[in-house]
Amino acid sequence: MALWSDWGKRMVFFDGAMGTALQQAGLPAGTLPEIWNMERPEVVRAVHEGYLAVGCDVLTANTFGANRLKLTGSGYSVEKVVARGVAIARSAAAGHPGVRVALDMGSTGKLLKPLGDLGFEEAVEIFGEAAAAGEKAGADFALIETMGDTYEIKAAVLGIREHTELPVIATMIFDEQERLLTGGDVRAMAALLEGLGVDALGFNCGLGPEQMVPLVRQLRACTDLPILVQPNAGLPCIECGRTVFRVGPEEFASAMRRLAEAGAWAVGGCCGTTPEHLRETVRLCRDVTPRPIEPVSCTLVSSYARAVSIGGDPVLIGERINPTGKKRLKEALRTMDLDYILRLGAEQMEAGAHILDVNAGLPELDEAAVMARLVTELQGILPLPLQIDSADGETLARAMRVYNGKALVNSVSGKKASMETVFPLLKKYGGAVVALTLDEKGIPETAEGRLAVAHRIVDTAEAYGIRRRDIVVDVLTMTVGTDPDAAKVTLDALELVRRELGVRTSLGVSNVSFGLPQREKLNAAFYTMALTRGLDAAILNPSSAPMLEVWRNYRALTGLDGNCEDYIAHAAPQTSAAAPAAGEGMTLEAAVRRGLREAAAEAARALLETKGPMEVVEEALVPALDAVGRGYETGTVFLPQLLMAAEAAKAAFEVIRGRLDAAESRRGRIVLATVQGDIHDIGKNIVRALLENYGYAVTDLGRDVPVEAVVEAVRKEGAPLVGLSALMTTTVPSMEKTISALREAALDCRVMVGGAVLTEEYASRIGADFYGRDAMAAVRIARAFFD
Repeated sequence: MALWSDWGKRMVFFDGAMGTALQQAGLPAGTLPEIWNMERPEVVRAVHEGYLAVGCDVLTANTFGANRLKLTGSGYSVEKVVARGVAIARSAAAGHPGVRVALDMGSTGKLLKPLGDLGFEEAVEIFGEAAAAGEKAGADFALIETMGDTYEIKAAVLGIREHTELPVIATMIFDEQERLLTGGDVRAMAALLEGLGVDALGFNCGLGPEQMVPLVRQLRACTDLPILVQPNAGLPCIECGRTVFRVGPEEFASAMRRLAEAGAWAVGGCCGTTPEHLRETVRLCRDVTPRPIEPVSCTLVSSYARAVSIGGDPVLIGERINPTGKKRLKEALRTMDLDYILRLGAEQMEAGAHILDVNAGLPELDEAAVMARLVTELQGILPLPLQIDSADGETLARAMRVYNGKALVNSVSGKKASMETVFPLLKKYGGAVVALTLDEKGIPETAEGRLAVAHRIVDTAEAYGIRRRDIVVDVLTMTVGTDPDAAKVTLDALELVRRELGVRTSLGVSNVSFGLPQREKLNAAFYTMALTRGLDAAILNPSSAPMLEVWRNYRALTGLDGNCEDYIAHAAPQTSAAAPAAGEGMTLEAAVRRGLREAAAEAARALLETKGPMEVVEEALVPALDAVGRGYETGTVFLPQLLMAAEAAKAAFEVIRGRLDAAESRRGRIVLATVQGDIHDIGKNIVRALLENYGYAVTDLGRDVPVEAVVEAVRKEGAPLVGLSALMTTTVPSMEKTISALREAALDCRVMVGGAVLTEEYASRIGADFYGRDAMAAVRIARAFFD
């Protein structure tokens, strides 16, 4: 990124907070800070000038919330608010050579489908509209920040790339468990953003500087891009009715120096930071020479929740969602029996697969449409990365666009047309690619011939700007039933490719035994030989006991299974019953845990044949949700899975509801609202979904709800419990006013509060009865209160 000629030679200093600075200057609670671009431009400029005076290199335009969703009803267009915000920053920067102006772009405040109600393409367009306005107004680059969802930040990057030529820096918000809102970890973020081709990446908001040090160390180990870090001045608290941040300038700057020494190339501040924080940061970090970036060799693919490294520890790619030779799956694809397909995915994950192959190649289908649907649905319930398996360019393009993460793409070949189709897609959307050693002449008969094809593919990929570490070569497994030398040639080629090209490798293992009896034994022997010759990833059936035994044995013998723990655990006699096959019935608990709506409804019907409806709710449905909730709290279940489990529970409850009388159908009434001025309703919507599936009657007032509307709804509904949400520091005063109004109205209700800017101490100070750290905490509060 050619924004600074000395980028990487000296520390670059971004500015600090805008929203809290405007709040201190009199911005009314709940007012969008961006509106002051139009109404109080002199105050916005003064904030910029304060940061310039202490030595900041970057002014971030007051455009964080300037998108069509947040500006609805404001009377101002996106283009005007963005243009004015950039113009104010440019005017302040005049006369300061080298100072750059960033177009600030924040979250829409909504979850994208299938978890929320905002479509992916609509999100791309929303970000693209704001980016185009920023580029036209003269911004030097786009800064995406405060993103907690990999899918939304992908939409933002694509929106900017497809509407502008602006360089992109992307930062995300992590919690104290080192996770994104939707569950992703640092490696998953890095894999996605590197694949999308951002110019720099990092962290902002959410945490103080000290808590970000380990995050920067993790990120430096898995990316060779520049890193930006913009922490808060600690978490907010209330003092004398005002929002304050307790980490002072000297403490902040001391931690920022540690961040710089850990590998950050650029530092700045987020919520609560002031020019004094940045003055001290510049003073303490000015002499820090940015740590040289060392090339990263790991081959990462990712989902929204996790990254898988190909290389070192053998990777298992589940092969069962591929219709070749599978009559039942072909039928499911033709009829779009998603429940069956999703079960196949869930079973492979539970059997131990690290990545799932997905193929929708039937001649009578619209393969591109079906593949895009399968990718979306599978990612709705499973945290595993996917291998998008198709030879059709349109299918790959549609699936890669909607994929949430960095996919493994299967495949490209040495054919000129194949490379011309696949490599531009990889350059745009990111991904690691499986390279098949065949070309216009077919599959070479010798190991040396296959190496030559692999070499040509790697060279061509690098000419497109695709790094060698994102290429996984498949030297092709042929059956020994027709060619006795087939296995030997494949194994020799595998070893040659690893040694000569230094790339990762994969194979479809089971092809070796095609047409022969007792195939699993032959497959297992071949898999063992391939592992010893350098195989990194195998496409196989993870439910095959012989194949899993090979994998465990190999890991134990090569020291990859520390203390042989996994080997010992699976060598002991297994007493638990095997999971039912995809076509069979399953328990309600299993269906809810897997997020399978149809299976959950089916299980509920089966239980109602022998149990009363409340028995089913109390003995099966609620315990199932509790189990998922515990997984969410311990980090083994992520937000998308939690929400899909809630959808499955909802499907089961709809079946049960028909058998409940009116008195039994609801356990208690709750009013929910995002407070006035705050248009972020992600957290509140998650809470609503869970509470409803635990059987509570929820009145959802929506977002940006006036104080009087909350009071009136509680009075009208007679609700004994109220839930209030606020995500922005500038809207916490609205929450406090709402609680005070409920008390003054003498309504017999208790109040629980939650949101990213809140702490338990903070909640207590503004008069709340309960503090919910996350959605499951809200459920626990409701159960304790009503039950």
